[in-house]
Amino acid sequence: MNRFRYGLAVVTVVAIGLVVLAVVGRSRSSEQVESPVNSELPRTVTVAPTTPSQVVTPTRAPIYVFPIQGCSASASASHHDYAAADIFVRVGCRFVSPVDGQVDEVSRVDRWDPRTNVGSERGGLAVSVVGRDGVRYYGSHLSTIGAGIRPGVQVRAGQVLGLTGQTGSARFTPAHLHFGISWPTPAERWWIRRGTVPPQAFLAGLRVGRPASPVAAVSRAKATFGSDVRCRSYC
Repeated sequence: MNRFRYGLAVVTVVAIGLVVLAVVGRSRSSEQVESPVNSELPRTVTVAPTTPSQVVTPTRAPIYVFPIQGCSASASASHHDYAAADIFVRVGCRFVSPVDGQVDEVSRVDRWDPRTNVGSERGGLAVSVVGRDGVRYYGSHLSTIGAGIRPGVQVRAGQVLGLTGQTGSARFTPAHLHFGISWPTPAERWWIRRGTVPPQAFLAGLRVGRPASPVAAVSRAKATFGSDVRCRSYC
């Protein structure tokens, strides 16, 4: 009888041990299954706020070129009645834009009559360009206007604006390009367009490869005389 009870007790202990082991095993199994699931849960990621990159506009000094290309040319040391230069050159040479810019005015018809000698018509065929530097460059007495050259068109330094000639008041003089620099004005102030600052130093610098920008000189002239200088010659 005692042996029977002892055996029963042993069996009971073993059974209880098996139950405990089973429970522990299930718990570990449950942890192993749930762990991958937890690893898939969304994670909170902190991202630095994006800052728009600053757009830096490249700046460079204007490129200047001599207004006559492909021909021998000689610029006058002065002008007879107002600030300008006569660049003597044969007929048919290329008059080019001295700088990157936009075509301002174009005169395609030679209306000059020596009997009346109207000042606004003395230039004959002419083109003016307002450079990216803010200065207006004017050339007149042309024989033809370049293809596609019209007000508002963007041009590059060295682009052909027309061919030299003897239109306007150059009809009875040696062929030359009348060249003037000034600040931009409305079309009716044509006497400013034809020249307000002597361009000789600018042209001389171009000839030797050391161009000096005329911006400062034009700014000083405008500050001195104002934007509406009165016409004083051939008005």
